[in-house]
Amino acid sequence: MTFDTDTRIPSDEKPALFIITGLSGSGKSTAMTAFEDAGYYCVDNMPVKLLPVLLETPPVTDETPAGVTCVMDIREKGFLSHYKDVFQVLRSTGQSFQLLFFEAEEPVLIQRYSQTRRQHPLAMGKSLVESIRIERQQLEPLRKEADQLIDTTRMNVHELKAMVRGIADRGKSYKAMRILLMSFGFKYGIPLNSDLVMDVRFLPNPFFVPELKALDGRDRTLRSYVFQEAESTEFLERYGAFLVGLIPLYEREGKSYLTISIGCTGGRHRSVAVCEELYERLRSAFPGMTIDIIHRDIEQEV
Repeated sequence: MTFDTDTRIPSDEKPALFIITGLSGSGKSTAMTAFEDAGYYCVDNMPVKLLPVLLETPPVTDETPAGVTCVMDIREKGFLSHYKDVFQVLRSTGQSFQLLFFEAEEPVLIQRYSQTRRQHPLAMGKSLVESIRIERQQLEPLRKEADQLIDTTRMNVHELKAMVRGIADRGKSYKAMRILLMSFGFKYGIPLNSDLVMDVRFLPNPFFVPELKALDGRDRTLRSYVFQEAESTEFLERYGAFLVGLIPLYEREGKSYLTISIGCTGGRHRSVAVCEELYERLRSAFPGMTIDIIHRDIEQEV
C-alpha cells in the first residue's frame, strides 16, 4: 500500500471558544458563571468587533484558562450588524467556536423580569412584552446559526449550571473534526475504516485514452478530461454541497475523525481527480479543520 504524503495541516492550536447569546432573561449570566467555575476566561457584553483582538491577546491570569467564553447579545447596538463578518474572520484564521443560543418561553421571561425588576434592553418606550417579542424576532437569524439551542423555561438555576458545566467540561478537550479524503481502487478492496464511500466509476475513464493513461488524477489535463461533461461537473457540485452540509452534523455529534473514501476501478485516475477537487472545496468551506488527502492506490501498476 502506497500513500501520497501531500497533506496540509493547520499550524497553531486555537483555544476553545464559546459564544453565549440569546434572549434577555434566558439565563446567559448564569451560564457564564458556570463557565467561570469550569476555568474559562469570561467576558460579559463583549463588543463583537473586539473578539478577534481578545483572542490574539492572552489573558493575564494565575493559571492558563481552559478556554474563552464571551457573552454577546442585543445590548451591544452593533452586534447584529457585525457578527456575521466577525464570525467569518474567526473561521478564516482557523478559530473554531461553538455558538450557544439561550431562550425561554415568553411567560417565563416576563416572570423573571418581574422578579428581578430589571429593565429590558429594548424597553425604551415599549412594554416588556413588546420588547421581548421584538428581540426574539431580531435574533431569529442568529438563532438559526447556533450550534446548540438551550431552552431554560423549565430549568432552575442549579439545573442550568449543571448542564452548562457539562458543556464547558467537554469543551476543554474540544478540537475541530479531522477529515481524511482517500482515493482507492475497487479492484484492491474498499478501505475498511471508511465512514462514507462514493463510487465514481460512472465518470469518463482516462484509462482508455492513450495520452492520459500514464498520468494520474493530480494532473490538470486528466482532471479536465474527467470533468468535461455536464453530468460530471453536476455530480461534483452536488456531492460537494452534500458533504459541506453533512460534515457540521457529524462534528456536532462529537465525531473527531471522518474518512471519506472515493473509489474508481484502479484508484489512479477518476477517484484521485475527485478527491483533489473535493479537497479544495472542503478546505475553503472548513478552514478551521484539518483536512488530509491520501491516494492509497495511485502507485499501483496501470
